[in-house]
Amino acid sequence: MNIKAGYPKWLDRAVFYQIYPQSFYDTNNDGIGDIPGINEKLDYLQWLGINAIWINPCFVSPFQDAGYDVADYYKVAPRYGTNQDLYKLCRAAHRRDIKICLDLVAGHTSIEHPWFKASCNPKQNKYSDRYIWTIPSKPITDFPLTLVKEHAPGKGDYIANFFNFQPALNYGFAKPDKDQPWQQPVNAPGPLEARKELIKIMKYWLSHGVDGFRVDMAFSLVKLDPGHKETIKLWQDIAQKVRAEYPEVVLIAEWGNPEESIAAGFDIDFMMHIGVEGYGALMLNENCFFRRNGGGNIEEFLKVYFTQTKKTKGRGLISIPSANHDFKRPYADDRTANDLKVIFTFLLTWPSMPFIYYGDEIGMRYIPKMESKEGGFGRTGTRTPMQWDNTRNAGFSKAEKTQLYLPLDPRKNRPTVEKQENESGSLLNHVRKLIVLRKNSPALQASAKLTPLPVKASDRHFAYLRESDSERYLIVLNPSAQPVEARLNVTKPGNLTPQICRGVKANVAGDVIQLNMGGISYGVFKL
Repeated sequence: MNIKAGYPKWLDRAVFYQIYPQSFYDTNNDGIGDIPGINEKLDYLQWLGINAIWINPCFVSPFQDAGYDVADYYKVAPRYGTNQDLYKLCRAAHRRDIKICLDLVAGHTSIEHPWFKASCNPKQNKYSDRYIWTIPSKPITDFPLTLVKEHAPGKGDYIANFFNFQPALNYGFAKPDKDQPWQQPVNAPGPLEARKELIKIMKYWLSHGVDGFRVDMAFSLVKLDPGHKETIKLWQDIAQKVRAEYPEVVLIAEWGNPEESIAAGFDIDFMMHIGVEGYGALMLNENCFFRRNGGGNIEEFLKVYFTQTKKTKGRGLISIPSANHDFKRPYADDRTANDLKVIFTFLLTWPSMPFIYYGDEIGMRYIPKMESKEGGFGRTGTRTPMQWDNTRNAGFSKAEKTQLYLPLDPRKNRPTVEKQENESGSLLNHVRKLIVLRKNSPALQASAKLTPLPVKASDRHFAYLRESDSERYLIVLNPSAQPVEARLNVTKPGNLTPQICRGVKANVAGDVIQLNMGGISYGVFKL
């Protein structure tokens, strides 16, 4: 197996910001955010300290699944602007030392893609094997993948990757069934052509200034692939070919299993709501660690995290995101802005790669029971328009309210960037201070040493050390509503210099630090 040697070193200081483009900022007043809108807000992102952006799909699409149903990989969707707008965004971002990463839907297209329409023709053509079709005369039953029937006269069923309108591209089967000749091996002409086209797409956008890709459902390419062994080999081949021309490209996987994705050639993978466990126990579950009345401790998360870091050490990074477009924002249920301050203190001092979902830095809320939009269903409430100020439509758009891509948070006290910029104690300024501290402190960056301090099963607090050759930090967290007293054994702690703290008192006696932590408290101390 070809194991990658490492990741681009610029990632050590990176802080990513995920933008759902249709909900970020609208410049042409049609109610939908656009790429010029991202360009106009680069100064804000630079002020915040962001130096890398992931943009959700922005290519031509019928938008049955919010752009994850691509109809043209080489053209920006008109509702977002033009290819020239995207090239301009890359140039403007680079002037501010901000990288731009696009969302790449590698495993499937829309049924509206010209490739798929040509593939539907029963007469053999260039695109017949671009997708996976069964043989019409041999009906398939009891099959583990989604089969869509009776779509094209004279054709069999096609395999769909997610929704039925997302036909899977043909990268082959790991172990084709000899009794099913439509199952092609990974080295058959059709799968090899699909792989070649994917590399072509990536190089096209890289040649126009894009810095990398977050790959949607990256694990899904080779079908019936136990342990994703053939999919790993496929991505190793793709990564090698792309990096030969663009060595600083960053590849980010939606895989949810860093052990596999980093071996496949990706630089970053997520712990999140799918794949390996741990994120739920940290952030999402009713009794998770970051829940003031949840009762959970940190151990379940740590067990999974350290299992993954041991298997990926030095070759790639794990991200613990604040949220993303597929699951609830952290500001949901019973959490407050102070709860989010504890969460962000962790996210921005932990060695993983920080990904901030747009609006989480001001505490935008998950809006429950929203009407589904573009296949969002229960995810729709985490995709609402960015709240910039208290002008019309929260500064997102000058369109009529009824034209907005999604309704705004209807509450009068909804947070805005404008309000929080001017409040020194706001969540936004807390996040900004943490980003500045992380970027200026080698001990808080991605590759610096982490030493978690012991916790008992009953503990609701957590403490850890971050160290580089030149400096050392102690981070303490109490997400519980109850105060905590704790003793930490730390070799030669020296003087504790508070950097970013709330509700924590610390006294040093030899190699023991005595902590008194109020409810919902945090502390970042330089040792």
